[in-house]
Amino acid sequence: MKKAIVLGATGGVGHPLTAELVKRGVETIAFGRSMEKLKRLEQEIGPTPLLSLYAGDAFRTEDIVKAADGADIIFHSANIPYHEMETRLLPLGEAVMQSAERLEAKVVVVDGIYPYGRRTVEKATEEHPKNPHTRKGKTRLAYEKMILSSRWKKARPLIVRLPDYYGPTAQASYLSLTMQAIAAGKGTVFIGNMKVPREYVYLPDAANMIVNIAERDASYGQNWHIPGPGLLSGRELVGFAQSASGRKKSVVPMGRISLTLAGWFNPVMKEVVEMLYLTEEPFVLSGEKYEKHIGPLVWTPHEKAIRDTIVALQEQL
Repeated sequence: MKKAIVLGATGGVGHPLTAELVKRGVETIAFGRSMEKLKRLEQEIGPTPLLSLYAGDAFRTEDIVKAADGADIIFHSANIPYHEMETRLLPLGEAVMQSAERLEAKVVVVDGIYPYGRRTVEKATEEHPKNPHTRKGKTRLAYEKMILSSRWKKARPLIVRLPDYYGPTAQASYLSLTMQAIAAGKGTVFIGNMKVPREYVYLPDAANMIVNIAERDASYGQNWHIPGPGLLSGRELVGFAQSASGRKKSVVPMGRISLTLAGWFNPVMKEVVEMLYLTEEPFVLSGEKYEKHIGPLVWTPHEKAIRDTIVALQEQL
């Protein structure tokens, strides 16, 4: 990997990805919609000649091609708001893949577990059947088929799949609202059942593993899983976060009824309802393929990762 461009560089996944690439000495272009946010990212990473900034629109192939300027890998971590996923995800993916085709570049697409549908095994490998029963799951499956389509002759894509995640940069995850409020010492909500253990991954750990996969030439044309370091219930997660913050305010679980009511006023909350099955029947990823072809899975223990997240969020207040 000589030069990389990160689409959605100021987002939850893009920020630690950009930092990881720079840390490894890779010349990196941070691409985002807001130059103000990109400059903030630059300040947080620290001064380095390896990082350059480009403000543009990831829906515009010309913007990506112009910004890429010799990059051999595109890290696509730009995301779509929940309530716009069905209409805007595929056009975004098309723009990215058209850019990669013109640039003859590799593409690392960051995605989630929605295409799989309901859990049928204890840990799902990359060969697990994809039988989505939700609108968003079906959209994500169509997205995968487009990304890995044989019609791309010069682009070389791969898809990495993450479970729910957290970290100082997380913005659109289920946990963002919860973590930010706990860091500020405020009462808050927790989306889903707090008693059921679920899989989470710490974003800096995920970024490290994503780059490890991207560096291996044989990784392309496939799906890859980025699992977490063990299951964690909402109660345990909140306990770690409150201990780190030094303050203990009430945290109330939000189930189907409360989310449906909230959806009358908030379009994002309305769209969360159909995905609540994942909080009741957690889908867990296998890391067997990663361990076989890439190397050991290296994680920060949840308690430390949550503490580091809360401390970082408090510094931002």
